Amino acid sequence: MTNNKKLQVWLPLLFSITLIAGMFLGYKMRDGIPGKNFFYAEKRRPIQEILDIIQNRYVDDVNLNNIADSGIQAMLAQLDPHSVFIAASELDRENEDIKGSFFGIGVEFNIILDTLHVTSVLKDGPAFKAGIKVGDKILSANDSTLSGKKSSTARIQSILRGELGSAVNLTLLRAGTKQQIVVKRGIIPLVSVDASYMIDQKTGYIRLNRFSTQTYNEFMISLLALKKQNMTQLILDLRNNGGGALDDAVEIADEFLAGDKLITYTEGKHAAKKEYRCRRQGQFETGALVVLADEGTASASEILMGALQDWDRATIIGRRTFGKGLVGQQFNLSDNSALRLTIARYYTPVGRSIQRPYALGGKAAYFDEFYHRAVDGEMLTADSVKNDTTKIFKTLVTHKTIYGGGGISPDYFVPADTAKLGLLTAKLYSKGTLGDYGYQYFLSHPEIENAYKSVDQFVHGFTINDESWKLFEAMAAKDSLSLASISQKEKEFLTSALKLQVARQLYRSEGFYEMANQGDSGVKKALEILQK
Repeated sequence: MTNNKKLQVWLPLLFSITLIAGMFLGYKMRDGIPGKNFFYAEKRRPIQEILDIIQNRYVDDVNLNNIADSGIQAMLAQLDPHSVFIAASELDRENEDIKGSFFGIGVEFNIILDTLHVTSVLKDGPAFKAGIKVGDKILSANDSTLSGKKSSTARIQSILRGELGSAVNLTLLRAGTKQQIVVKRGIIPLVSVDASYMIDQKTGYIRLNRFSTQTYNEFMISLLALKKQNMTQLILDLRNNGGGALDDAVEIADEFLAGDKLITYTEGKHAAKKEYRCRRQGQFETGALVVLADEGTASASEILMGALQDWDRATIIGRRTFGKGLVGQQFNLSDNSALRLTIARYYTPVGRSIQRPYALGGKAAYFDEFYHRAVDGEMLTADSVKNDTTKIFKTLVTHKTIYGGGGISPDYFVPADTAKLGLLTAKLYSKGTLGDYGYQYFLSHPEIENAYKSVDQFVHGFTINDESWKLFEAMAAKDSLSLASISQKEKEFLTSALKLQVARQLYRSEGFYEMANQGDSGVKKALEILQK
């Protein structure tokens, strides 16, 4: 009797221990994952064995991290072209485009004659508040020299950027006098909207250069500002927009599409189907809409365009887009590196994948396709566009024929500008002579900063006169280039290009595109279509 009582007392405890042990064993045996299974004896992979042998037996000292990284790259080369390994040293820079910002001092610079020249200062940014001006030459940052032949853009950026709120002590040369200025690093935006303005009394223009987590907010500020100026039709310029954040592309599509329309969906072998639909009333659901695109338009840009084309909401003008329809997910690794792995494909509302083939020829052939597009004439004539006729779809409203499997083809074709203006002009571009002109003109004519109240006044009032041309000749001579025998046609082209560079210096990208668009064939075609 006494033994039974003892058993009754201990029995609940025994049951609890048994239950816990069972749960532990079940956890260890789950899914049969190597290294997680209770009965699994982990087997070392040959790649780790080889690294160990190299480390212990190789004749010279080697960097095993570099060897391991190369091995990972070789593995990923067997997958799609967009699955990539990102080394820890490169990860922050890679993430900046998606975040839409970085920590720095807020200046743009050029390296001229081995010296860092400040060509632009972000208004109200850290450098602006510290008193740095256009024309300052930064000689050093803390203990790092920034001048000399070994200076490079990448090295200078890595030195000037740093942790938020950290201080950097700059040695400047201003008007021949050295100065010390301390700047506290702040959040520097990577702006998505290159330009936003009214082309005429009813036509707005917005150019997006990327899709970051800040793009939708920037876009809405521009869209609402244009609507206040009585915009009733819009040109959305996505040329050379390589994509980025999917969510922001979806949000922008929602501003153009009514109801609960499907915008896109994603699906993969290990990723369940996920739909993205309109959720609210958009700010521009009925006005006429034209989208400009080219071979540099990719990824999130194509998601937006695909939805607008499938629902017959926009007219696409330009050339066939890049053709990237893969969804990537970033996996952060233990050494602060990362793997960006393709986990699904995205599809337009009618079910087409615009991903072009990548199995044949590997990554090199995949990215070399643009060369073949140029050689085959696809960038020059609409008849040469190679659509995949085995993947034919119909739009959802007018039932127009569209294609999958190779980017998005435009409704109206605009050829690439392939004007050949000679070897001299090419050298002026490659040596940076042309790109530096706006800055050098500004230094020699500081009064121009307040001479024109608007870009429109500048476009109609500023000219490249003989004195301005002589400045360019002197700059070219320093780069061992002579303009003495230049043709009249080439001089006319360069004169326009020089004016554009001055506009960029004064008004940044906004002024550059507002002026450049006046002669842009894609914008001209868009205005022609809108007038109809």
